[in-house]
Amino acid sequence: MKEGAVSFLVAPSLMLLLFVMGPAFGFSDADVQKLKTTNQCPGCDLTGAFLSGNNLTNANLSGADMTSATLANSNMSTTNLTNTNLTGVNLSNTNLTGANLTGANLHTAVLTSARMRNANLSGANLTATVLWSADLTGANLGGADLSKARLGDATWTDGIKCKEDSIGACKK
Repeated sequence: MKEGAVSFLVAPSLMLLLFVMGPAFGFSDADVQKLKTTNQCPGCDLTGAFLSGNNLTNANLSGADMTSATLANSNMSTTNLTNTNLTGVNLSNTNLTGANLTGANLHTAVLTSARMRNANLSGANLTATVLWSADLTGANLGGADLSKARLGDATWTDGIKCKEDSIGACKK
């Protein structure tokens, strides 16, 4: 087969592959606009969305898919994140004070220096989550899975700092 014939066959195949796979990797522009204008977006697709530095205080994002989104340096205090998929999300330096994360999936999320005072994390999946220097004072962690979570220098629910080598549990 000639080189040109191969290109002729490969190009349509690649275009079809990108068309089929494209929606699985991106957020919905309509959902981002809905969130920004109403502060309400339950069940929305925000996969991979860049939302750093936003004020999402009191937002309703329950059941949303926010896989791999970036929300660093945001204010999400008292936000409803119940049953939200936050796998691999970047929440570094984010204010989650009083947020409801009941049943949320935070697997491999980055919460370095996040403020999570009095947050409800009951039943949350925090496996392999990075919580370095996070403030968990008063947080509800009942039934949360902290397997392999990195808790070095985090402030635990009782206000005591975890040792640097804390993994899966706070070593005091």
